[in-house]
Amino acid sequence: MEPLQSHQIHMLYALDGYGGQSDTPKTFTLTFVDNSTEVIQMSAKSWQRWPIINSGVINTPYSFINGTSTKNTNTTSIFQWSASIPSRSALESIVLAPDDVPGLRLHVFAISVTASATLSDTSAGPILSVRRARSSTRWELVNNTRAQAIQVTVANLLPISAFSTNTSINSPYTIEITGASVETVVPGKIRRLIASDQVSADVLVIANSTSNATVSVKDEQGTLVGTSDGWPLTPLPTEWTTDPELLSTHETPTWYNQAKYGIFVHWGVYSVPAWAPPTTYAEWYNWNLHNPANSSNPFWVHHLDTYGPDVVYDDFIANFTASKFNASAWLDLFDNAGAKYFVLVSKHHDGFALFDTGNTSARNSINLGPRRDLVAELFDVASQEKPWMHKGTYFSMPEWFNPDYAPYGFGEWPGGLAHNAFYPSELEPYTGHTNISDYLTDLQLPQMLTLAEKYGTEIMWCDIGGPNKTPEFAAQFYNNAFAKGIQVLMNDRCGALPELYTPEYQTLGAIQTQKWETNEGMDPFSYGLNTNTNASQYKNATTIIQTLVDVVSKNGNYLLDVGPTAEGEIIAPMADNLLAAGQWLANSGACVYDTTYWFKGAQDSVNGTLRFLTTPDTFCIVSFDKPSQQLAVHAQIPILPGDEIVYLGDPNGNETSLSWSVDPETGYLTVDLGGLSLDPAGGAEAWAFQVKYKS
Repeated sequence: MEPLQSHQIHMLYALDGYGGQSDTPKTFTLTFVDNSTEVIQMSAKSWQRWPIINSGVINTPYSFINGTSTKNTNTTSIFQWSASIPSRSALESIVLAPDDVPGLRLHVFAISVTASATLSDTSAGPILSVRRARSSTRWELVNNTRAQAIQVTVANLLPISAFSTNTSINSPYTIEITGASVETVVPGKIRRLIASDQVSADVLVIANSTSNATVSVKDEQGTLVGTSDGWPLTPLPTEWTTDPELLSTHETPTWYNQAKYGIFVHWGVYSVPAWAPPTTYAEWYNWNLHNPANSSNPFWVHHLDTYGPDVVYDDFIANFTASKFNASAWLDLFDNAGAKYFVLVSKHHDGFALFDTGNTSARNSINLGPRRDLVAELFDVASQEKPWMHKGTYFSMPEWFNPDYAPYGFGEWPGGLAHNAFYPSELEPYTGHTNISDYLTDLQLPQMLTLAEKYGTEIMWCDIGGPNKTPEFAAQFYNNAFAKGIQVLMNDRCGALPELYTPEYQTLGAIQTQKWETNEGMDPFSYGLNTNTNASQYKNATTIIQTLVDVVSKNGNYLLDVGPTAEGEIIAPMADNLLAAGQWLANSGACVYDTTYWFKGAQDSVNGTLRFLTTPDTFCIVSFDKPSQQLAVHAQIPILPGDEIVYLGDPNGNETSLSWSVDPETGYLTVDLGGLSLDPAGGAEAWAFQVKYKS
């Protein structure tokens, strides 16, 4: 049998080792019958990870340790990965690169390849295949009724060598879903689909019960061009329970998927010392001061030299004043920076909360320090002045030295009062501690519910995981949001129910089909303010924008952190860099917001400084290198005769239409930039070019 051209590769895999938060790049070399090769990369996940939950397609509640009968109760997983096969020739072999990370072998349990359709007849137009119809928990109001989003993925299975106007969708096609208990209220739309490509669209439906449904695709005239039946659809949950299987279906809402960019804020008692040696988190001051408590520890030495041996961490509470905190000024900065949401640290591992913790604890900013409800101030002003900006809260699940956490303590979160770093026979106070019976039931769960129900957080951004009451919280969080008509999310660090994968200081090497969000500080090594960092080391507009675009091209969001002073000021070097990046987004944000990743790849495999993003009506090319007279794209992108290409980066907001051509042999695009001024707004070195689809 002759080799066939291939559309897509699929794999079940797991990486050896305990992976922490980081993914490990693994590469495959595809060789084709014309002797050409393509190298494709995956971001491989370890079968055990931190936090203790995983989000694979196959999950188990434990593993056996070293071939014994002793159980490790961390969740373990096998993951699924898929990628486009980018070639005009038939696939001959797949070679995994040698293992270059000791102890991190890649285990492949299954590989399958989707074949392209044959070239026997291309005159009839594209050959469409419904690859997936997936019930989601996302919804929109249609005529005052919640309509559920069903995500439908459609592929054009013709090989890339069949690329032409005749073999492409080049007008508005619609997708409808029908069945015994489902009705389409807003059809999905496909505007462009070339050979070898695939796209996804939301179909809004009213579904009354679980049933099988039929997906229908119609052309611009309403003529049926294809159907696919037998797709199981599950209606929106009307009540969330603690059932893990039900809770695991919850996903990030549409508003979050479209927002792309948020501001993280680490602000608390640690903002008083505001110090760490390079490569260390300043917000970990309290823990690092005590570990180890001797002269080999730079935190210990710094504290002794700066404050003396008689000052303990809780003495800093009085100096956490928030005296210059202005919620309106913060929100204006976030808005002008181009952010669509923010996440404020409501309580870090030191246990000091910036909100009203009620009878669970008096260790908060209302009873101590500023004597103000800082979360309420920021949230209330956001609702009044920036109602379009979504509000989130970071929440540490454990507390380092809370005496009530001792029964649950582990690793660097042991619980129990800290021994004085300089007088080890003495125990340090835990100011504001309230006597309770159980940390999880009487503190952790009530505080999380307070943030959800009293403050109205839309993002519960947990940290560390560990012992928890997350299923109980999640059911109430989701039900409360559903009753209020809002859509909310949690990250993967709440100890259960992974919804959003959140690596730190890492941009992944490949597209992730599961939604993810990288988070990192404006500081190269810290989230909390570190006065030991030179301002020149902060991320500038170029780094911010290039990171944002790279992450978004791989289906991620970017949560960029600032660390205010103890008085509540976001210092000028941080603010200025945010505002410069915001100028770029004000001009070129159409190539970031509301976009999604391109099925055929996040970037040009030859020129690795190009990133690709799509919307139903446009295709974006963002270059991280300044083009000269031409922009050369070594990929067959979905552009057809009659389409317009515009440059979005003009500082005055003008869109410049550009001439372009496609090589008839390779299908590669060249854009003529002669005479175009390429000084980007805000000085960010990223140049956005948008293809506007025309019929």
